[in-house]
Amino acid sequence: QVQLVESGGGLVQAGGSLRLSCVASGRTFSRYHMGWFRQAPGKEREFVAGITWSGGIPYYADSVKGRFTISRDNAKYTVYLQMNSLKPEDTAVYYCASDRAPWRTAQAMGVMTQADFGSWGQGTQVTVSS
Repeated sequence: QVQLVESGGGLVQAGGSLRLSCVASGRTFSRYHMGWFRQAPGKEREFVAGITWSGGIPYYADSVKGRFTISRDNAKYTVYLQMNSLKPEDTAVYYCASDRAPWRTAQAMGVMTQADFGSWGQGTQVTVSS
């Protein structure tokens, strides 16, 4: 079982930037796809970004394309989410999550659902003021 701990959330004005980090422990990080999700008050949790185990291919929700960048450092067991040009509608609790299965293909990353992610962090709050 992997443990995930997010950090980097906070309060920022619209147009600002934040960088979220998620540190993993408990199993070999480099074998698993990773994802970032978010949940705003009163809304369902939604996919934000994902990255393959090799770090070679990122995936983004349409709402964040061009503004957010996901990356990972397998040597540091860490996945990042750089968020630029933040908008009030980006306000949410952000969660990182780890794939249930190792060594999935890059193509599989593109069709994964939340159910495919078996381990979740506790979340970090991001609040964007207008």
